[in-house]
Amino acid sequence: MQEQVAPIELTRELRFVSELQRPPVAEGVQRELDAAWTDCLAGATELVAVRPVIRASWLRSRAAGIVAEEFHYEFVESQELARRLQRQRELLDIAAPVMAELLRYNPDGHLNLADAEGVTLAACGLDLTPLGSRLLESVQGTNCTGLALREQRLVFVLAGENFKRELRERRMHCASAPVRDTQGRLLGALTLTAAVGNFHCHTLGTVQAAADAISRQLALTALLDEQQRVLEVLNEGVILLDDDRCIRSLNGYARRLLQLDDPQRGRPFASLITQDTDLDLWLDRRWERQDRDLTLLLPDGSGLPCLASAAPIAQGGWVLSLRENRRIREITRQLLGTRARYSFSDIQGRSPALQNALRVAQAASHSEATVLVLGESGVGKELFAQAIHNASARRHGPFVAVNCGAIPRDLVQSELFGHVEGAFTGAARGGAAGKFELADGGTLFLDEIGDMPLEAQASLLRVLQEGEVTRIGAKKAQAVDVRVIAATHRDLAQAVTGGSFRGDVFYRLNVLPLQVPPLRERREDIPLLVATLLKALSRHLERPPPAIADEALTLLLAHSWPGNVRELENVIERAVNLAQGPLIQPGDLPPSMVANTLSTDTEGERLTPLEAGQRDLIRATLQQTRGNLRQTATRLGISRAGLYVKLRRYALNPADFRPGR
Repeated sequence: MQEQVAPIELTRELRFVSELQRPPVAEGVQRELDAAWTDCLAGATELVAVRPVIRASWLRSRAAGIVAEEFHYEFVESQELARRLQRQRELLDIAAPVMAELLRYNPDGHLNLADAEGVTLAACGLDLTPLGSRLLESVQGTNCTGLALREQRLVFVLAGENFKRELRERRMHCASAPVRDTQGRLLGALTLTAAVGNFHCHTLGTVQAAADAISRQLALTALLDEQQRVLEVLNEGVILLDDDRCIRSLNGYARRLLQLDDPQRGRPFASLITQDTDLDLWLDRRWERQDRDLTLLLPDGSGLPCLASAAPIAQGGWVLSLRENRRIREITRQLLGTRARYSFSDIQGRSPALQNALRVAQAASHSEATVLVLGESGVGKELFAQAIHNASARRHGPFVAVNCGAIPRDLVQSELFGHVEGAFTGAARGGAAGKFELADGGTLFLDEIGDMPLEAQASLLRVLQEGEVTRIGAKKAQAVDVRVIAATHRDLAQAVTGGSFRGDVFYRLNVLPLQVPPLRERREDIPLLVATLLKALSRHLERPPPAIADEALTLLLAHSWPGNVRELENVIERAVNLAQGPLIQPGDLPPSMVANTLSTDTEGERLTPLEAGQRDLIRATLQQTRGNLRQTATRLGISRAGLYVKLRRYALNPADFRPGR
């Protein structure tokens, strides 16, 4: 951008324009300009009688080869003009009323608006400059619009200061001021052409004020557009109310929440919410304006629970923000990481007991019925629950897991069903949603359901029967769409008999019972589980997975596994970290496991003739294969896992049949 003209120079120019109102001065100036112009065309450079800015422009025009005696407009092509008009539509819409108002005070003149490249985009008044004409100095020689664009400041050009003879002979003075965008970039120039008798120093100020008004209106429009864009990208509804609590405007998200197609201007906001909210009282109480539960009324008559906040506007009215409860719960679930990670493909094992449990679980995944997962601690009850969820129609919804035994008894109901503000001492401001609300649209896994207090079981029964949850301290219930999967290691039927568990809740939960077998009842799955765990741990430790010695695997098969799969995971993790080489040895296993396994040998136990024959066959095969378990299993026609079971049953150690023993 060019530097602004010095204040002292501008003062001189204004004084010069004022002097032009005296006819003798004006006539003298015109004669001096005519003489200087003639000299300029003849090649002179010392044009003393001409203002410096005009002298420089004349010399540039002459150097560019512009013919002063010829005059015609040069135009851009019609398609190019159409593109420019479309691109500058906002500028033209804002400039039109300003130009019309300015023309009222100069009825004998005319106005034109050119873009930054000197192309005329708009004109009004007498003797119009044609649209599409190019007014740059390099095209038309010295002229007011071209000079303003070059200098990028307010300028004036007297009739005799134009370079083209025809413009000089029109005896019209001009003033032009640049128009800028919000960043200060040049958009174009606004030019006023007036008769000599109507042109004075105030004309310059008027043109500058008009150009500034256009620039300010552009800045205001840009600011409003920016604010509107911000409102539209917000993931919450924003509604502006006037002092009468009627709608002034609302953003797109608010229209989607309310399922409205039009702006609803002038409609009372109270007509869009349930009648149990005193809107005036809420807005007038400063301390209650944040995070207030509000239910919006939708066109079909249903209600949409929202969390609302309000703030007064200095100029009058209110701004409301509305956040849909379900959206808030989705964000909360993302922060809590409430999703199911496992599927049926993650459940490893081929034993009949496990396959039977998988058949029941897969059938449950195609149903909405409540599932009760039974099994000892560590068997993988939550693994089954997650697999059922991920195979169900609710797979895209949340999966929320709650350990009922880990929550203090006096907080169970608050955790599960939520509470309103002030429901009890220490209740969160604005209340809090419970796990049932967080699981809305998905699955809630209630682990250790047998440890749930009796008072919470009554509330659970209502959710199971009615599909409604009532927050502690709330006056009314709200509907939730939740599929419940419960799990326990306890005998609930016995707990019902003992009075520690409600029978009606037990029968509502026990629709699809799923028994997960303990590890000791599916020992043939241990080799596959071990291989899977070794691969997973090795990926985590970023090193090749170790193998496991047959002796170590035999010990694992012989263990009673009171901790089930969870205990096996811990044992394998220990072994991987202790192993000194690429092979896990018996010494890498817990010492107690080795001692307990040795005590289970059946040597000396009476066997049936069939069992004795089977033992002798296995012993003979081991001798033939020199203790190679893979070859032994192949020759006997049984699986390797089945062979391990037989070895434990008959107290046979493969190492005893290998060379060197």
